[in-house]
Amino acid sequence: MLNKDISFSLWLDFIERDFLNNKFVKLINKGIINGATSNPSIFASAITTSSAYKEQLESLKGKSAKDKYEALAIQDIKTAAIALRECYDSGDDGYISIEVDPFLSDDTDATVAEGKRLFKAIGEPNVMIKVPATEAGYNAMGRLIEMGISVNATLIFSPAQAKKCLDVMAHSISEYTNIGGGRVEAVISVFISRFDRLIDSQLKELGVETSKLGIMNGAKIYNIIEKNHTPAIKTLFASTGVKGDELKADYYIRELMANHTVNTTPLDTINAYIENGITKEQKLPISNENINNYFEKLEKNGIDMEEIYENLFNDGVKAFEDSFKEMLESIE
Repeated sequence: MLNKDISFSLWLDFIERDFLNNKFVKLINKGIINGATSNPSIFASAITTSSAYKEQLESLKGKSAKDKYEALAIQDIKTAAIALRECYDSGDDGYISIEVDPFLSDDTDATVAEGKRLFKAIGEPNVMIKVPATEAGYNAMGRLIEMGISVNATLIFSPAQAKKCLDVMAHSISEYTNIGGGRVEAVISVFISRFDRLIDSQLKELGVETSKLGIMNGAKIYNIIEKNHTPAIKTLFASTGVKGDELKADYYIRELMANHTVNTTPLDTINAYIENGITKEQKLPISNENINNYFEKLEKNGIDMEEIYENLFNDGVKAFEDSFKEMLESIE
């Protein structure tokens, strides 16, 4: 955990086999990161661009594309989980996430079955099953938690999505605890930079401050989650890499610095954060009054947040599906 003063965690949003066996361990040992995440896009990039998977792929000839992918992913996730185990055993996060097949996002039973199967195949306790925040996904999250499987709720853009995740997670953690269950935790992954990439040009024309919407929306959701007072559920700020040169590379790490949070971000962003000086300046919470004033200003300027939430979510689901499909086709 980088900043023990405010219980802020930094997780790496990157998976690649050679990296896991080398620099990944060094980042953990230096106390820079205490967790990691993956998604279909990350695995697609790793498997299709790295030679580290060639030998295992050769041994999997004759298997279906999805079976090949799972064999590769399970090995990588297990490697990461073992490297992070000391963090986990000391109560300092130590999780690695793996996402269920994005094409199952509207099927609760299939999502639960795949999540349970992947968790068992990896065989490490510090694995989070990543589930998209769809209507079927909310139910799947609850059922997985009640099996003692930690969950990373992903593709969250709206406060309404976050509240649904929070309610089911808190209930299921309580149910699992009441039957004598052990450690189970959850994170609610709020996407940040995609708001600004979508809307900044329009806000600039309106004379409204840019590079702020993602942060204010994240701050709003953070307040909702913290009000619930469930220690086992954290806000995770995702999609915090910067595109272009207008902002400092570590902008979204610094502006979202808060107690009881995780920031998951690409390696380049983490490197920039270290180079620019590790900060202890807490930026959240922002008062609900200031947050409400900000969104009222957007509304007065004709910005429809519900439409933005819907568009970003649909685009996010499609991007994960496209990446998953492309990755399967590349190893078929």
